[in-house]
Amino acid sequence: MRVVVAPDKFKGSLGAGEVVAALGVGFRRGRVGVEVVGMPVADGGDGTVGAFVAAGWERVGVGVVGPTGEEVEGVYAVAGKTAVVELAAVVGLGKLPGGRLDPMGASTYGLGQVIAHALESGVREIVLGLGGSASTDGGAGMLQALGLRILDGDGCELPWGGAALARAARIDRSGLHPALRETVVTIASDVDNPLLGIRGAAAVFGEQKGADASQRAILEAALINWARVVDPTIAERPGAGAAGGTGFGAMALLGAVVRPGIGVILELIDFDARIAGADLVVTGEGSLDEQTLHGKAPMGVCEAARAAGIPVVAVAGRCSLDEKQWRAAGFSACYTLSELEPDPKRSMADAAALLEQLGARIAREQLPG
Repeated sequence: MRVVVAPDKFKGSLGAGEVVAALGVGFRRGRVGVEVVGMPVADGGDGTVGAFVAAGWERVGVGVVGPTGEEVEGVYAVAGKTAVVELAAVVGLGKLPGGRLDPMGASTYGLGQVIAHALESGVREIVLGLGGSASTDGGAGMLQALGLRILDGDGCELPWGGAALARAARIDRSGLHPALRETVVTIASDVDNPLLGIRGAAAVFGEQKGADASQRAILEAALINWARVVDPTIAERPGAGAAGGTGFGAMALLGAVVRPGIGVILELIDFDARIAGADLVVTGEGSLDEQTLHGKAPMGVCEAARAAGIPVVAVAGRCSLDEKQWRAAGFSACYTLSELEPDPKRSMADAAALLEQLGARIAREQLPG
């Protein structure tokens, strides 16, 4: 018997690799001799680089600045001339010192430093995972780190941060990293929001980065000006609002194309070939809900496994879908930690032990013979 375990993270509780490990212990306990193949996945957000490292890509660390200027380790995964760069791992909310939010001044500069390091190492294809950003700077910081000059009306360079973009008057592209001219950039993201308006970066995502109503209005005005200076037509594209508008900056000045995150990731880790011959695929995430059905990692795994004729089981911390919904999505069964421990805090604290129990149960109930 061969089981492929390919979950996303259980946010706030366990990383995808830890979920794989716990379920693997349970499977081996429930079925002697079962072969468990772990393949952590992600959809472009937290854990994306980890998923590639688990798939055998090289992990590269580089000293960069975090979202508010402190020194952090930026990481990316590389194979040949392709690199996977994860915004959340460099300038995400989790990189804020002490968790202190800075909605007006936080920047994506460190992300650009990681991209520059990859380019200087010979990378010519970059997959940019967007999600979990601490800033709303329209990707300006990333571009500044790559050599773009953003100037005010007096010809002075702007400081980092989204609020400063209100003073942008023109840009100078002449210093952009020369390797960008021969580099393909793909954005791995499922966010389809535009840069501006009621579905835009500031309006929808500003609050989670600490911006109150008045600050969101200031950031919206700054992004309107930024779009005017760069290219207002791109501001309307789906995905331009991803990661505080980093999608806009990448599309407008790096020529990036947006693709569904999980699709890009499964393709690059050669998921179809790696599940061939499996008897069962297990996937999941912390919460299985309506969002899961719209391009999240478990749905991508489910669709790929079903296309290969392999049954798929979902595991989650909790599930708000009814049986009709998850069966219609393609899952043959759904198991949750909340069945074993209804208290959410205890469920999250004891997630590994509970997953071991579910792994053993799935092995007994879902594997043939």
